[in-house]
Amino acid sequence: MNYATIKKCDVANGPGVRVSLFVSGCNHHCKGCFNSEAWDFNYGKTFTEKEENEVMEALKPEYIKGLSLLGGEPLEPKNQEGLLSVVKKAKELYPNKPIWCYTGFLFDDQVLNGMSKTNETTKELLKYLDYVVDRKI
Repeated sequence: MNYATIKKCDVANGPGVRVSLFVSGCNHHCKGCFNSEAWDFNYGKTFTEKEENEVMEALKPEYIKGLSLLGGEPLEPKNQEGLLSVVKKAKELYPNKPIWCYTGFLFDDQVLNGMSKTNETTKELLKYLDYVVDRKI
């Protein structure tokens, strides 16, 4: 999985001060997308254990209220495997810091009644997400 950026002090993508991980890769190509450069799955840098540890360290301060996943598209099947490790570790280390996921997939139709019925990674990933904000544009 590649990522576009990691914001360690973000106030625009969920309540309070948060850590936001913007993954690369999206097949929605929504008109008016604010992050269209991240549609390319090869955009940005490779997300490695180093970056995962960086995210965990950034979540540590008490004033950080949680983690937000954005993109690109976090729920693209190509991104889910890389994010699963991140959300598992975040919940283990910081169980009281909610994880938000912003997606262009319609949650009920495409995620719950689609992907999660055929993809074990989706089903597992959803266990760690506290809030999913969906919107098809």
